[in-house]
Amino acid sequence: MAADLSEFDLSSREGLQAMLDITPIHRWLGFEVSEFDAEQGTLTLVCSADGNASRFDGAPQSHGGALATLIDSAATFACSAAIGRPVPTMNIRVDYLRPAAGPRLEAYALVVKKGRTVSLVDVRVMSGGKLVAIGRCGQATGS
Repeated sequence: MAADLSEFDLSSREGLQAMLDITPIHRWLGFEVSEFDAEQGTLTLVCSADGNASRFDGAPQSHGGALATLIDSAATFACSAAIGRPVPTMNIRVDYLRPAAGPRLEAYALVVKKGRTVSLVDVRVMSGGKLVAIGRCGQATGS
């Protein structure tokens, strides 16, 4: 049975985390909402860069798919908090800049345009103090 997404309080870190936690891949990768400001349209999502996010067992780098999932999720939750309701991603672009070899991944999302039908969110992913990927997501905000 599908979850009723309207039951989540998107104005609190706890509510955003609870909504994040209903998705198996988010739990598997260990995503955590670190900070957010709905009014400013910002959100920070973090996870371990190794374990389930690694390229292979024991690899010193994160898998690109884990980075893309982190970008998509950070954008979705930043926009959902800013809009006040869950919104889906309609497109995503990811640019990988260098291998993510730090102990942790940190995705910083910023809603750059909050539109009536489409919103745009930019995301920077840091690992080991270095910028490792950037992304832009279009979020379907129309009803």
